[in-house]
Amino acid sequence: VQLQASGGGLVQAGGSLRLSCAASGFTFDDYAIGWFRQAPGKEREGISCFSSSDGSIIYYADSVKGRFTMSSDNAKNTVYLQMNSLKPEDTAVYYCSAHKVCAVVSEFQRRGYWGQGTLVTVSS
Repeated sequence: VQLQASGGGLVQAGGSLRLSCAASGFTFDDYAIGWFRQAPGKEREGISCFSSSDGSIIYYADSVKGRFTMSSDNAKNTVYLQMNSLKPEDTAVYYCSAHKVCAVVSEFQRRGYWGQGTLVTVSS
């Protein structure tokens, strides 16, 4: 099982980035894929989750609602996170993870598959 997050970088406040998470080694349609982030000194936070079973997307963090949009391309086994109106507090390492269902972050940490993260730095 492999999950490869990419697309991070340095951006000014107010800017945009699109992250990608390419999945391989498992049947994409059988899993939910979540986006998470972890800022220095803080706990890992759930951002959003795509459920392959019904195509639904849920957003965990109120702080990103209206600014971040998750999407998927099942043909490419890839999910995306479009991040607009970025703020310095969005600075973190962003991860994607696969789990049988969308769940809380602790459940993803316990039973999910994780890839290496991608660093997003938002300057003020």
